[in-house]
Amino acid sequence: MVLNYLFVFFFLGSFAIALVRLIFFQDYEVFSRIVKSTFDGAETTISISIYLIGVMTFWLGIMKIGEDSGMIQRLAQFINPVFKKLFPSIPDNHPAQGSIILNFSANMLGLDNAATPLGLKAMKELQTLNPTKDTISDAQIMFLVLNTSGLTIIPVSVMALRASNGAANPTDVFIPILLATTIATVVGLIAVSIKQKINLFSPTLILTVLGLGAFVGCVTFSLSQLTKEVMETFTSIAGNGIIFGVMCLFILAGLYIKLNVYNSFIEGAKQGFETSIKIIPYLAAMLISIGIFRASGGLDLITTGVAFCLGIFGARPEIADAIPTALMKPLSGSGARGFMVEAMKNFGPDSLTAKITGVIQGSTETTFYTIATYLGSVGITKARYTVAAGLLADFAGILTAIIIAIYFFG
Repeated sequence: MVLNYLFVFFFLGSFAIALVRLIFFQDYEVFSRIVKSTFDGAETTISISIYLIGVMTFWLGIMKIGEDSGMIQRLAQFINPVFKKLFPSIPDNHPAQGSIILNFSANMLGLDNAATPLGLKAMKELQTLNPTKDTISDAQIMFLVLNTSGLTIIPVSVMALRASNGAANPTDVFIPILLATTIATVVGLIAVSIKQKINLFSPTLILTVLGLGAFVGCVTFSLSQLTKEVMETFTSIAGNGIIFGVMCLFILAGLYIKLNVYNSFIEGAKQGFETSIKIIPYLAAMLISIGIFRASGGLDLITTGVAFCLGIFGARPEIADAIPTALMKPLSGSGARGFMVEAMKNFGPDSLTAKITGVIQGSTETTFYTIATYLGSVGITKARYTVAAGLLADFAGILTAIIIAIYFFG
């Protein structure tokens, strides 16, 4: 229902704004831009879908080897005590557990290309447990909100963009991003747990959170001691090396039990094409409606209003300059990335504005894109409170990103 309201709002709101721009500001090109955005959105949808076909085909093939070799089941056994608390509806040793932890791991390592197919695989496994196929389950909501909160230990893409735009120290946003994304994840976890009446004070969860916090702290301290060049090399080797190591581990485990790994890969890969095609309508609806709203000037209107309100309360002008990235982040990852790059070019890569936008970019995932893609992959049309919980985590992450960036760099 929430997605329905958003879809209608983007279209009708864009039409109302376009009429105002036409009548009062003589913006005779507004409807032309809106119509063009529909074609651009359609083209983007197909581009993403074609890309996903290849990625999904490969990764679902690898995941099938992991399942048939028994490695995913062993991984599920290892994490079962924690997952029983957060996902009480998932049976012991269910394949969904392994898929979820692999998706989270890829996200934490900043490997978006691997995280998406692993996440879609997890949604498909969770859907087998869903009694009402058109309505998202509690377990799927928990998974999606934790996914959209985007806990990232190694923000590879943000650091790479800062380096390519001439930042003196591209990795200086590393610790602020880690802190902001951690807060976003904690807020999302608490919000969903309260709604689903999950006891967060169980000894298992407390020890896990403390252990994760200690691990994040150790990683943060260790990487902060490295030079820029060494950190970039280490993060590249660590992230990609771990993912490739998992692939090889699955294959070796298959060979050990005399599994025909090639046939297993082909069987899983066939599902990748079907899943990618199924996503297209949902992706088109979200991307095109967001594009229309942006082309109408709706996003600019909101940005101007927020910046004006911030000015009234005496907020620093750098915050207002970073607002476009903050508002775009839940809607479009590429759009937010574009605003971040634009901020670096306009204000300089080492300006406070550029650093704020960089921390915002790494603080959360793209909520609407993720929800549309993941729900579309399994045919769910009723999202319940997923969007609200995801946006709450986004707000916490973005607000924390602004505060921490000013504390570190202001």
